[in-house]
Amino acid sequence: MAIDMNIQELLVILDSDILIHQVREEWATKNSKIPPYLHHLYELRKRFTKTEFQHVPRVQNEYADALTTLSYMIQHPDKNFIDLILVKIHDQPAYCAHVKEEADGKTWFHNIKEYLAKGEYPEYANPTQKRTLQRLSNNFFHSRGILYRRTPELGLLRCVDVK
Repeated sequence: MAIDMNIQELLVILDSDILIHQVREEWATKNSKIPPYLHHLYELRKRFTKTEFQHVPRVQNEYADALTTLSYMIQHPDKNFIDLILVKIHDQPAYCAHVKEEADGKTWFHNIKEYLAKGEYPEYANPTQKRTLQRLSNNFFHSRGILYRRTPELGLLRCVDVK
């Protein structure tokens, strides 16, 4: 896409430190599958006047997490092609519900998140509460420690606490 747009200078941000060092030719790999990809990358680099590879730790890479989550959800009929996803950054949330602080100090979604992550019910839950938790959890999606609420009109909403 950068070539099609006639981009001359390219900044590639990756959360893989190993890959950054391999691209910079600082480290070599023993994996026989990687060199053909690196060779292709070196050929592509020739089409730009300047290319820079920057490492961003995974915990600071919110965009990669968001795109990973989206990639799990997209089922395209042609597995070799994915439509372009336009990502817009807003200064304010597009949707927000009022969240008040819970008396026990846990988030309002704590039990749902724990159930999805570990498959365990709270120790105090009775059979009715367990069925309710199972039913509620169908409307949520857990990825990399973050809980999202599935809604038909808004897609995925990130669940947040008061902070």
